[in-house]
Amino acid sequence: MIVSTISVAEYCVGGSTSELPLRNLQVLPFNLNHAQRAGDFAKYIFSQRHSGNIYLNDRKIIPNDTKLFAQADTERNVKYYLSSDLESKKIYDRIKLTQQPRFTFIDLHIPYSEFFGILDL
Repeated sequence: MIVSTISVAEYCVGGSTSELPLRNLQVLPFNLNHAQRAGDFAKYIFSQRHSGNIYLNDRKIIPNDTKLFAQADTERNVKYYLSSDLESKKIYDRIKLTQQPRFTFIDLHIPYSEFFGILDL
């Protein structure tokens, strides 16, 4: 499982890195290739918000979403993006319409077995 330095920074607003299971996670720094793709995603989402095609509740800054999506999209070994943030899911759904991200968003609210179609026998 991979965690972005961006997510770690968001967590540290109210917590500490010592509370995170970092020994069990691969930490992914935000790099130049991620920045380029994040710019593409953010430009598109800003234009969609400006034209009224997407409304985001209490989302004053959306670049962190697009930065995280850019990392997931750029890293070849990332197939899924797991989050409970439904506002972030709105951004992903809008990006998916035209940008063809290479990863699938998994809503943490949906049980694993339901999302992957696994029978609980």
